[in-house]
Amino acid sequence: MTTDSMRTQVLDPALPGPSPATPGNDAAVNATKESLEDYTLRFAPRSYRKWTAGVVATSALGGIAYLADFSIGANIGIAYGTVNAIFGIIVAAVIIFATGFPLAYYAARYNIDLDLITRGSGFGYYGSVVTNVIFATFTFIFFALEGSIMAQGLQLGLGIPQWIGYAVSTIVIIPFVIYGMKTLAKLQVWTTPLWLLLMVVPVGYLLLSHPGSIDDFFAFTGKSGAEGTNLASVMLAAGVCLSLMAQIAEQIDYLRFMPPKTAENKGAWWRAVILAGPGWVIFGAIKQIVGMFIAIYLIAKLDPAASVHANEPVHQFLGVYQEMMPAWLAMSLAVVLVVISQLKINVTNAYSGSLAWTNSFTRVTKTYPGRMVFVLINLLIALVLMESNMFEFLNTILGFYANCAMAWIVTVASDIAINKYLLKISPKVPEFRRGMLYGINPVGFVSMLVSAGVSIAVFFGAFGSAIQPYSPIFAVGLALVLPPVLAILTKGKYYLRRTDDGIDLPMFDSDGNPSDDKLLCHVTGLEFERPDMIRSAQDGPHGEPQYVSSLALSTDKTGKLVLPAQK
Repeated sequence: MTTDSMRTQVLDPALPGPSPATPGNDAAVNATKESLEDYTLRFAPRSYRKWTAGVVATSALGGIAYLADFSIGANIGIAYGTVNAIFGIIVAAVIIFATGFPLAYYAARYNIDLDLITRGSGFGYYGSVVTNVIFATFTFIFFALEGSIMAQGLQLGLGIPQWIGYAVSTIVIIPFVIYGMKTLAKLQVWTTPLWLLLMVVPVGYLLLSHPGSIDDFFAFTGKSGAEGTNLASVMLAAGVCLSLMAQIAEQIDYLRFMPPKTAENKGAWWRAVILAGPGWVIFGAIKQIVGMFIAIYLIAKLDPAASVHANEPVHQFLGVYQEMMPAWLAMSLAVVLVVISQLKINVTNAYSGSLAWTNSFTRVTKTYPGRMVFVLINLLIALVLMESNMFEFLNTILGFYANCAMAWIVTVASDIAINKYLLKISPKVPEFRRGMLYGINPVGFVSMLVSAGVSIAVFFGAFGSAIQPYSPIFAVGLALVLPPVLAILTKGKYYLRRTDDGIDLPMFDSDGNPSDDKLLCHVTGLEFERPDMIRSAQDGPHGEPQYVSSLALSTDKTGKLVLPAQK
């Protein structure tokens, strides 16, 4: 078949398409229609990516408006002292930036989310399901944390009982999440200026009006009272901050909608990828230090008993606002800041969590129940965590979770940086389509399980209290080293089940961007762009080749559409 004859015109979805010939076609069609807004399980096509690099970056960075950083900074500062906490924040930030860069680049360059990247970076088609669960866990833990902060603000400002505040902070998110990326982008862009004003002005005021607070800040030694730097305390602080490593997955849920990189926009493209990708941690680290600074100011200057609430952002900002303006206005602005921040991050948490759950469920069951089902499930789990007062056990929860997040993210980053680019064992172009990948690739899957298992054991003291604080080192070290070791031992043979997808059209254009040529999916009767397509194992009525989208293939329960493995 010629290249020209394979290209088809865009079909009007309202018109009847080719007669579907595949059992389970209804599931594929329904999944396709519902996911067109979100590209839940799929490559994000060029025809949908109409935003500039700046808009995508602003939307992505809008998601880091969360106030949890202020709580995290305050908690580790109160526990370990200023100097140890700052070093811990820096250690975590360096690791997060270094590991997040290759992931962000792959998402923006190839327009796929972190699950699709993970599949082709050492985990396999089904192997990445476990990482989706890790990510979904991240979204509901931090949804619960931000919801708790909003409930604290509603209780302080409006007298609403916290248990009702938890429910309000959960329910209010649902309408924003229904419509996907278009609505989220508008929400993030419109609310960011006000959020910045409410956060930056009080901190600037504090620094200018109370310069002596800086000396008090650096002199604060925490609960231990020990002066100087302690490596164990630094690593414990870093471990809590490293729980945020999975935030790169939420950044990627936006970055996958980046426009194609060309000679004309490459400067703006790279700035957006770096700032909105791994660069999020720079802003996060600043917020953690600011949260620590305000908490220590409240304890040292106002009331030593303030340590009870000094880790709660609403009390932090209220304390500063009250020195700037009348009490009623200070309370109003503190509540507005908390509500805006919670909305900005929790729409992202709910959105990204629903994508992760949907992706895993559809791959395992070959059934697409609809993304909104998992929005509700994710929010329900978060609500249970809030009602269980998880805020009181924040350091322990985040310290434990960090080991799982680090094992996953560092394993994928190691496969991209070392196995793909240095050793050239792993295929450089990420593959995510069913039939092209083995079910499980031991390179990434085993590396993650071993690094997570060992680091969790260290975290809980299985190897003694002396090395207990250093669980992050075990998680990062093992996840960095094991992928290249296993790739060499297995000779890379578990990466690709096939090297030929049966389509003669090139995958990329002259600039190296995913092609926007379209092919007809014989299952759904709709057209999809070239990177999302694969030849079907089921030929047409006259023996002609047919093509199927990755989404339709993922819901094929019979397996009759999957091409055989290549010898």
